[in-house]
Amino acid sequence: MERIYVGERAVSPATGITRWVVVDSRTYRLHDEAVTYLASLRVRGCSPNTERVYAGRVALYLNYCLMRRLDWRTPGFLGLAGLQQWLVETPLPSRTSEARPGPVRYRSRGTANAVMTVVAEFLRFGATHGWVPATTTALLSEPKMLRFTPPGYDTGEFGQRREIQAAAFRFRIAEPGYEDLGDEQIRRVIAIAPRARDCFLIALLACRGLRIGEALGLHRGDMHLLASSRAVGCGIEGPHVHVRRRTDNLNRALAKSRFSRNVPVTADLVALYTDYQYERDRVAEAAESEMVFVNLFRPPLGGAMSYPNTKEMFDRLARGAGHACRPHMLRHSAATRWLRDGVDRDVVQRLLGHASPLSMEHYRHVGDAEARAAVEHVDSLKERP
Repeated sequence: MERIYVGERAVSPATGITRWVVVDSRTYRLHDEAVTYLASLRVRGCSPNTERVYAGRVALYLNYCLMRRLDWRTPGFLGLAGLQQWLVETPLPSRTSEARPGPVRYRSRGTANAVMTVVAEFLRFGATHGWVPATTTALLSEPKMLRFTPPGYDTGEFGQRREIQAAAFRFRIAEPGYEDLGDEQIRRVIAIAPRARDCFLIALLACRGLRIGEALGLHRGDMHLLASSRAVGCGIEGPHVHVRRRTDNLNRALAKSRFSRNVPVTADLVALYTDYQYERDRVAEAAESEMVFVNLFRPPLGGAMSYPNTKEMFDRLARGAGHACRPHMLRHSAATRWLRDGVDRDVVQRLLGHASPLSMEHYRHVGDAEARAAVEHVDSLKERP
């Protein structure tokens, strides 16, 4: 059996808590340094999804080192440069059978950059613990002079802060911005959704900008949908939803931000939630669950909706709508719509739950129609007497 490292989910028999580890597939022995690094992600409050992805990327790096017969602690410049190229030149495992082979797929440069970022972080973490020499970490970054700086960045009185340390092994790619959906596309997705629960989930993401983990982690007690919530001890006026970070949800749904926030909702969204409650009340098993989004049409009935279940739902909707439709696209759509309509950036940042204003830079898209309208506006000014 070929020796490879894999990222695996491990469940504690004592607590039932799920963790991610990197294990040798042949000997089932844990890679101690990789497991320690993944544990540090949990200490930092990263989500289980982040831990899962990072486990796979660290395992990928370790497998590359095995294949090239490199010591993972000291891969050298040529080893790291080779990894960067190997990531984009090596075909991905096929999702189809040998009888019906599909097209050969490769990682994008953006995905390769993401892997290299994790590898660099893993090696730097190893250096702080004495596993990786400083000669390795010195290869991971190089000085770069900033020609353009993000809004709010202080370059210093004499521009001395324009020189930064940038990642050395990173493909240069165009920044395309985040994908979003137009209003008509969102309305079509809601129209073809066969269930009230799904309609409410789509609207919650598209109209209020929640992350999918935030939505799946909602409890019924978070839904304050009356004009006043003083009866339940909440002084916030108007219908709203509380988004809270919980680490004990059975479906492992986790809000990314450590800070709770409340998001106002409209009467239309309250009406969709009411429709969903009628649908939910017909499933007796759902009455016992405190979670907002539960399984109503597949076992375990009444159980909290999971990430895989939600992905299947959006995949079906995308096929029906004839275009891509993913939860994060709906969040981006909400942000783009608010910014395009002139909502203050600070307000949008609060609604989305972003800690840094720099996170807002990707959301604003200037479309062809807007560019043409701007040119025509300038031309009309020239024509005025």
